[in-house]
Amino acid sequence: MPNARERRATLSQLCRRRLSQLCRLLPFVLLFGHAVQTSAVAQTHRLRGQRGAAARLSKDDDAFLEDLSRRSFMFFWEQSDSSTGLTLDRAHTDGSAYPKEASNYNIASIASNGFGLTGLCVAAERGWLPREEVRRRVRLTLDYFANRAENVHGWFYHFVDAATGERRWNSEVSSIDTALLLGGVLTAKQCFAGDPEIPRLADAIYRRVDFGWMLNGHPTLLSMGYKPESGFLEARWDTFSEHLILQLLAIGSPTHPIPPEAWRAWRRHRYTYRGYTIVVPNIWYRGGNPLFVHQYPHGWADFRGRRESWYPFTSYFENSVAATEAHRLFCVEELARDFPQSYGENVWGVTASDSAKGYLAWGGPPRDPEIDGTVVPCAAAGSLMFTPELSLAALKTMKEKFGEKVYGRYGFADAFNPTTGWVDKDVIGIDLGMSLLSAENLRTGNVWRWFMRNPEIPRAMRLAGLRPSAAAPRGLRRKG
Repeated sequence: MPNARERRATLSQLCRRRLSQLCRLLPFVLLFGHAVQTSAVAQTHRLRGQRGAAARLSKDDDAFLEDLSRRSFMFFWEQSDSSTGLTLDRAHTDGSAYPKEASNYNIASIASNGFGLTGLCVAAERGWLPREEVRRRVRLTLDYFANRAENVHGWFYHFVDAATGERRWNSEVSSIDTALLLGGVLTAKQCFAGDPEIPRLADAIYRRVDFGWMLNGHPTLLSMGYKPESGFLEARWDTFSEHLILQLLAIGSPTHPIPPEAWRAWRRHRYTYRGYTIVVPNIWYRGGNPLFVHQYPHGWADFRGRRESWYPFTSYFENSVAATEAHRLFCVEELARDFPQSYGENVWGVTASDSAKGYLAWGGPPRDPEIDGTVVPCAAAGSLMFTPELSLAALKTMKEKFGEKVYGRYGFADAFNPTTGWVDKDVIGIDLGMSLLSAENLRTGNVWRWFMRNPEIPRAMRLAGLRPSAAAPRGLRRKG
């Protein structure tokens, strides 16, 4: 019969064995709990919106999106320089030019060019313009960036003169805006893969970008930019934001890659609102969470069905779905109490935009104190690919209620305020572009397909640890 010491030793061994078994089971318990929570929130808050490409749209919905998309595209066609292909940052809603004495006169944005190149692909596919005419514009633009545009280690200035390409507003060499440009460059490469010049020019632009240089000595975190007068900007991409596309391009670069560990190096700040727990920027913006940060990377990169291979197995596509749904609730249940004339069940959306006070990077939740009843249509339009029914209802209602004042040559004005009557006189290229890409991904998934045909992007996802949804639990079972 065992003595007391032996019994204690046996009990201790049994406890260690049970603890070891529990530790092996813990990831499954956490994953199951995460899945149950996600499912419960979905049942409570979500409508029947289809996720992803080729959603079943009514004829009326498709006709509405066709009109909105085509108008949005015309901004990029009409507001790009005929000799450089550079696309203006903004224009008047009626298409008229700024006077030469205005500070915005002829200012192009390279991010706008990324959306514009992608819009050209959509236009060619949909037959809005003759394909050969579109192809010539794509060649012209890519040739400019490959052979004539000023660059620093392959990176481009944020704002430039549309006709000359000269730097404007003392702008920075921008890492994120170059990345958004590359989104369009690589989309055009695959859309016009049979062209003898377009793929070569696209490769020249992408392969020249020295991603390692933009690390500025840090092992994993990219700088937000560089100025020749003062050097690298102090800010780095060290928290969740729209930089996911920049990360994929950098990790997947065939010539100047950064380590795959860079994907795990930035912080994931989680915020809970009305049952939704979402990854948000770490209060980098004043309001903490403008909706565009959840939209831009998904305009090109197809994150559907992929999760990070470590707890809590984040799906960034589902995160953007939840962020949009939480944002709508925030507008409908919180902002509407203070601004009942502005927000309602089918009128919602605040993201970085123009306002009566100037350009603001506002959003929420949490609430930005600057919010004054302004409605930003691209907030709902940029999430068409995430929340089709919610976004369509909002956009159609905005057009029905306010269309005479806010819907024109290029679609919706950038922003308007039903409480005060203010309507923006401008449209902004990146906001129109995000609306166009999201609508096209909802309708056909073509932008996702074109961009993901570039082998560097799926490879970057694999290296970063973004696995098909079932891969994480299978891997854990094999290890257990």
